[in-house]
Amino acid sequence: MASQESQQPHQPHQHYQPRWRIADLDFSRIDLQRVRHDENTFYLVTCASFVESGSDLYTHNLIDFFHDNEEVATWLREQWEVEELQHGAALRAYVGHVWPEFDWQQAYDSFLAEYAGYCKVELLEPTKALEMAARCVVETGTATYYRALSRSVQEPVLQELAARISNDEVNHYKHFYQYFRQYRRREGIGRSRVLGTLSRRTLEMRNEDADCAIRHALKFRDPARADDVAFIRELSARMSATVRTNLTPDMTLKMILRPLELPPKVQSWVQYPIRQLMHYVFLR
Repeated sequence: MASQESQQPHQPHQHYQPRWRIADLDFSRIDLQRVRHDENTFYLVTCASFVESGSDLYTHNLIDFFHDNEEVATWLREQWEVEELQHGAALRAYVGHVWPEFDWQQAYDSFLAEYAGYCKVELLEPTKALEMAARCVVETGTATYYRALSRSVQEPVLQELAARISNDEVNHYKHFYQYFRQYRRREGIGRSRVLGTLSRRTLEMRNEDADCAIRHALKFRDPARADDVAFIRELSARMSATVRTNLTPDMTLKMILRPLELPPKVQSWVQYPIRQLMHYVFLR
């Protein structure tokens, strides 16, 4: 991942092509014995497929927010949204191959009816620089999630799919970070405000999006437990434990702190509270 971060992001162009396609994945190679009866993996993959498939809702908010910057708006529309929706479609296809009895579309429609209420333009940060900093945290979270998912499973097709998505998210991070630096220079945003955004968004990594997805997946997977708050909490904790035990904490911390652009000595002071915050997020 370190070598990927050092690469320069590709410039957006009019006819952007994703770096991979769903057709590149050979679903006939899925080892069903390794994953078919793994309920934890079912929820990890299905919930991710819901959120990724609804990404156009908040992409449109961002495009409106950055409408006066043609480069940013074009990249969001032609690269970021395209890849995020492809992630959702690929994950949905995987669910369909492994758990064909699950009514993905009906569960997703149920999820989307609630999720749409969370994708409001007023929830964006007050300035463009701070919104780019927030996006860096979100991309850190998704890159971490898929990297951990890839490491947690033994099924080779899912390992490959999760790794491809994680690499895409790292590439998205690089773009958001580049745009953050441009806007920070224009706006003169101080480190204290950036730190506030980074800390708050880190705390929100496990947010209502994930909880919403779990509820609606459960509603159509195990309806008898759909309203069991204690079970939902237990299921969410198991999913978080999978991420926590398979993440790469040093790289995650580096990505979160990067927008602060701190001198090495100062960064060492800030690392501890942010690390503790991460620990709290993944232990909840």
